[in-house]
Amino acid sequence: MKVAILGAGNAGCAVGADLTLHGHEVTLIKTSHAMHDENFKYLQENDGKMILNEFGKISEANISKVTRDLEEISNNEIIIIYIQTNYHKDLIKRIVKYLKDDQIILINPGYLSSAYLLEYCDKDIIIAEAQSSFIDGRIMENGYFRVGFRNVRNPIGIYPSSRKEEAIEKLDKLGERFVYLDSIIEAALHNPNMIVHTIGSVMSIPRIEIAKDDFCMYHEAYTRENTHTWQVLEALDEEKMNVLEKLGFERLSYEEACKYRNSLDTSIDAKEVFLDYAAMDTRAKGPVKVDSRYISEDVPEGLVMLESLGKVLDIRTPIATSFIEIASAALGRELRKSGRSVEDLGYENIKKLINDSKSNE
Repeated sequence: MKVAILGAGNAGCAVGADLTLHGHEVTLIKTSHAMHDENFKYLQENDGKMILNEFGKISEANISKVTRDLEEISNNEIIIIYIQTNYHKDLIKRIVKYLKDDQIILINPGYLSSAYLLEYCDKDIIIAEAQSSFIDGRIMENGYFRVGFRNVRNPIGIYPSSRKEEAIEKLDKLGERFVYLDSIIEAALHNPNMIVHTIGSVMSIPRIEIAKDDFCMYHEAYTRENTHTWQVLEALDEEKMNVLEKLGFERLSYEEACKYRNSLDTSIDAKEVFLDYAAMDTRAKGPVKVDSRYISEDVPEGLVMLESLGKVLDIRTPIATSFIEIASAALGRELRKSGRSVEDLGYENIKKLINDSKSNE
């Protein structure tokens, strides 16, 4: 299949190489000059050569096309948006003129960015939104990616539900272990970063400042000894589940959602699955600074969205609100101003996503 990936950072490059190894024709498109420009230049000068080191197994792929030309998305069946969610709205506004009917736009992950496509795109497209990245890891040097983890299941939601079977038939050909949810809403609210990144990084601000590039949030914030941190996680997760339930969806805890993504063994305790995942020695270091995506993305795009949904639904979210306030104070800027709210996403767009999932019940 012909697949375009918008975003040439860690995940975009890794998935671009992975899909190439699966036999697909991949176009990797850099959307900004914010970071990873050296690696992008290397790919351009070396025939798209990208090496994946997956726990010692070395695979080499030559991504078909490496470019900055957004118009290239017109020539692809599936388009994957793989940039930080802070920039989704602006990117979607830039690409809608190049979209065509019947293309699948997969947002990975989304935080309800599907609403922006409903707002700005008038084409007859299929929208998919994923919970989390298919492959975790880091670009260690130009053209070289070390895989830290690969999900055993990748849950995604599809809109409109009337085209779900058509979407499944095409998406399954990618070979990325997809499983399909009832709604994009579930995919958006089960983005794990909204829970673990925000709590683990905000509560670790002094350690991040002292340790700098020697800090690994998962190794320090989420050990079996961090029982009080886990109690905070459960309190925030309760707020998320209250919102899901009020919207008409199943209550599913963070650890159960994590187990579903990360383990095929149904007998293992869900919390143990997460703690084993957090303790992996292949976990990348980070965040190395306080003003990183762990806070500057996941607080305004995740927690602000959760708080805003709570206000509309008359559900209290004191933990989410507290972390927004602390993060805003730490970064010296009001994160709600740059965050996504129900008003920003569009109340009618959110209603469409909710009602669509109910129409096939």
